[in-house]
Order: sequence, then C-alpha cells, then structure tokens
Amino acid sequence: MKYLSPRFVLILSSVLIWTTSAYAQSSAPAAGSYPVKPVRVLLGFAPGGATDILARMLTQKLTENVGRSFVVEHHAGAGGTLAYALVAKAVPDGYVLGGVSSGYSISPAVFAKLSYDPVKDLIPISLVSQSPYLVVVHPSVPVHTVKALIALAKAKPGMLNAASAGVGSTPHLALEYFKSVVGVNITHVPYKGTGQGLIDLTAGHVHMLFGNVVSVSPHVKAGRLRALAITAPKRASSLPQIPTFAEAGVPEYSMTTWFGMMAPGGTPPAIINMLHAEIVKVLKMREVLERLENDGGEPVGSAPDVFMKQIVAEIERWRKITRDAGMKPE
Repeated sequence: MKYLSPRFVLILSSVLIWTTSAYAQSSAPAAGSYPVKPVRVLLGFAPGGATDILARMLTQKLTENVGRSFVVEHHAGAGGTLAYALVAKAVPDGYVLGGVSSGYSISPAVFAKLSYDPVKDLIPISLVSQSPYLVVVHPSVPVHTVKALIALAKAKPGMLNAASAGVGSTPHLALEYFKSVVGVNITHVPYKGTGQGLIDLTAGHVHMLFGNVVSVSPHVKAGRLRALAITAPKRASSLPQIPTFAEAGVPEYSMTTWFGMMAPGGTPPAIINMLHAEIVKVLKMREVLERLENDGGEPVGSAPDVFMKQIVAEIERWRKITRDAGMKPE
C-alpha cells in the first residue's frame, strides 16, 4: 500500500473541513427563508377544548399569511406534559412548536418529576390570548347560583363530580382551588381534554366543569349547560347575564387561563422573533378580534421575554396554591 504524501493529506483535510462547514451552514434554517416546509404545532389535549380552538384559529391565519402550512397535532395525556416533552426534545429549527395553555405553569406543582425543564427546555414565542373561566353545570343539577352549588356540595360531600382536561390541567387546578377556597368535597373526573369532558357533561354523565369561556360559552348560549359565574373581575360582554365570582359571593376566588406558543430551547432568535411578529399580525386581524371578543377571550401578543417572566411567576404561584390546598406532587 502506498502512503499518501503530506501535501495530499493537507489538501484532503482542507476539502473535508470546508465540506462539513458548508453542510452545517446549509442545514441551519435561515430566518430569511423560514419556513420552507410545514410547521408542526403540538397540543397536549384532545380536540374540542379551548387550546384546540385557539390553536386552529391561529394556525389557519399563519398558514394564510406566511404561505406555508402550520399543522396542529394532538398528543393528549398527563395534563399536556406528553406534548411539552416532545417539543422540548425536538430539533430547534422552528419546524416543531408547542401550543401551550396555562396548565404549562401548573405542571411543575402537580408532577413530582417532569422529563423536561419548563423554564430551560422550551422558550416562549408569545402569549397569544387570555380568558376567564366559567363554572358550568348540567341543567339537571338543581342549582342556579354559586351559593346553591356550595350548599349542595356541603350537604352531599363527594356526590357532585366535576370533569377536567386531566390531572394537572388548568381546569383541574381551578376545581381544586375552588374546593380549597370554599371548603367543599367534589369528586374529580379527569379526561384527556376539555372537549371530551364537555361531551360527557352535556350528556349528563358528569355534573359540572370549570372551563375556559372560549370552549364553554357556545354550550351555555345553546342552553346545553348552565353557567353560574365567571372568574373575571367584570362580566363578559359575550355573556352579560353571568355574574362574576365576587358578585356571586366568593370574591377571593380568581382564575385566568391563557394560550401561548413556545419552541424548543435553542431555536434561533431570528426565527422566534419572526414567529412572534406573525402572531401579532394575526391578533390584529378584524375577524380574529371579533372571534375572540365573541367567545370572551382577550388578544395579548406579548414579547417572548415578557411571556417568560409570566411563566416563571405563575410556576411559583401555583406551587404555593397547591401547597396551601394540601395537594402533593404525584
């Protein structure tokens, strides 16, 4: 076997180094051309809930405005954490994003161990919208006010049951928070999403639910469910007849839910900023504003760093609430 000359080895090494560098540069997404293929948006809950409704509205407009498909995928289970873990482990190139609800900041208080760091492994793009909660009951439940609900729950401990989007979800914590504030025993019935819980609630298989006004209000307007109170500080223009919890006699109960977009940690800032700008454009569209207002939601479009500060603050808030309620991480 003949030995290669030192000069030939040097030339070959230079070619290999240049080729590797060029490949690496071509593989990295350029913000100017992004996206060049469909973008997957992972959701942690089954179809039909507020997260699904808001994500589909947003992705439809992003697809129209950007010219590339933004496709919603459902990975339901474990209070949304299955989907969050998938986003955390995805390649940070902007082609896998996460649609997250306020349950994202609740999960660290409910689950003893997560397979991802909610502050480091995913990074915010924007807080898209926020909205209050409604406490609703099936029409067969003989109560028309929050005070009557509390009285019934105290008279028959554990008899009433409440659906939620799963253990650790925002509807679950809304229920537990309510039970702690007013001192009642209501049985928790977890589903894989609010949409599934609503199906059973409207069918009369469960008694009540704390739900995002976006997903619940259509059922209230249609008479399929009875709303007792709204968690906002003032009545919603879309449901002006529904009192606030303060008006209903429970001023210490307050609950707000939100929907936001996140990306895997390490996603280039240029892509994050581009996505944030596009989301803000969508939130200024008249049809989007009208849809949110009609459903009781409020557009936000906050910057990534502002959204991150909110997440960190809410993680600490929910840890305190769960401790005060006597809930232990599972």
